[in-house]
Amino acid sequence: MISPELAAAAAQSKAAYDAGRADGYDHMILALAQQAQGNLDSAEELFRKAMAFGPDDPSVLAGRAKFLRETGRLSEAVATCDRAITLAPQYADAWIERGAILSAGGSNREARASYARAIALAPDAVPAHAGIASLAAREGDGETARTHAGIALSIDPGNAVAAAALATVELESGEPARAAALLEPIVAARLQPDFERSLAAGLLGDARHRLGDHAGAYEAYRLSKADFAAIHAPAAKGRMRHFEFIEAIHTGLSAMDLAQEKAIRPAPVPGEAERHIFLIGYPRSGTTLMENVLASLPGVEALEERPTLSEADRALLSGDAGEIAATLARFATVGEEQLNVWRTAYWAKVVQSGITPGTRAFVDMDPLKGTRLPLIARLFPEARIVIMRRDPRDVVWSCFRTQFAMTSGTLDFTTLQDTARHYDALMRLTEHSLQRLPLTTFEVHYHRLVRDFEPTTRALCQFLGLEWDDAVLQFDRTARQRGVATASVGQVRRGLYDGTRQWEPYAQWLEPVMPVLQPWVEKFGYA
Repeated sequence: MISPELAAAAAQSKAAYDAGRADGYDHMILALAQQAQGNLDSAEELFRKAMAFGPDDPSVLAGRAKFLRETGRLSEAVATCDRAITLAPQYADAWIERGAILSAGGSNREARASYARAIALAPDAVPAHAGIASLAAREGDGETARTHAGIALSIDPGNAVAAAALATVELESGEPARAAALLEPIVAARLQPDFERSLAAGLLGDARHRLGDHAGAYEAYRLSKADFAAIHAPAAKGRMRHFEFIEAIHTGLSAMDLAQEKAIRPAPVPGEAERHIFLIGYPRSGTTLMENVLASLPGVEALEERPTLSEADRALLSGDAGEIAATLARFATVGEEQLNVWRTAYWAKVVQSGITPGTRAFVDMDPLKGTRLPLIARLFPEARIVIMRRDPRDVVWSCFRTQFAMTSGTLDFTTLQDTARHYDALMRLTEHSLQRLPLTTFEVHYHRLVRDFEPTTRALCQFLGLEWDDAVLQFDRTARQRGVATASVGQVRRGLYDGTRQWEPYAQWLEPVMPVLQPWVEKFGYA
């Protein structure tokens, strides 16, 4: 899966290496070539040598940052890129890579600013124009997307990111045929899995869906996810699958002796909010919509999908499946002093993420934080838990067809079979947690929220101890002002969106996973 351009550069660097005159840049190019071929250990060793040759070489640092980004180590990546920029503030490639890293992490405003800086330094920088076009298209800024995509395509007519941004605008404008015409040549021209084909194929699926070509749409989605899996297979090799991580937590919770837990009201810690709310469910279940509804209320602040429990995670949820289960089983015996250390670290992380210390109400939105319910129950016994529910068939289909950033969780969404298995694992853990743990919860069904918005949000506010305000009716404006980094950005920006029964045209492809999903369809009232 190495590109022709990288292969040519690697051939030159290999010649220099064989002649004994390779420098840091040559080692960096060879490392990226090894990465592209799935040889991550070799890539790491070559990067070690590259950094030894050129620890202050901005091009080596930018290449290293790219490698870190593509292997999912975003914090290391941005730190490495920032070092390159400190050493060479006028180096446009470092600003471009910084934009790519921030975009991958959902920091869209900062990503745009980095791309804009690159353009100021190098006006014809195609990746920077394409990057801005992609971000603008996701955010509904069609004019900016068209402008920058046009510039990128005028210089590089085959640029897939720019073409995909333009296709996204066409889809938003109700022109799926135009979108398909932009995307089909990109998909056809690429014979091997790569990021560009995965991106274009996923959007092509959306275009074909809107044109009523459901078989063609399914095939495009299947190709997109197969490419996603192939691209990230080297980074995932040897790692625990996310559904296995969920099963380990389930095992640990089952073994936990809850009789040893003492109901103690936690001591106050710096920065904690007056009211603490966790918003969970499952990806594509409506959590982003609900987050922006709650964030529209006066005095309510929210974070989306941040690792706020990272300190406790490192202590309790690290290691292999057996180690996680064993550590969690002993969690009930952990003393209040240690619990307070983790609480303090949690609120410090929240404040570092931009939330006002002591805010009136804080919403921690993460659809997969149902995996942390055993931790939440002890660390934050007074927190309220809001659980979003949606027809399991719609949820699983939507996760399969949606393009996500790479995480251990989204690697389980690359086939319908894997997605259904992951969904089942998390639903079983969530139900087990609700049965075993002292949690204060409120369920919101997506279809009821959309169809009976005001009564549903009033009931939720009463549960949360918040005063309902008609500002919640403007949640789409809140989303535009705050910025949305999740895959639901387009739907939330449009306002209330009835996404029910989207699975029906694809029922034949869902049929093999219905034995897994049917019990949840019945339990949640969608039979």
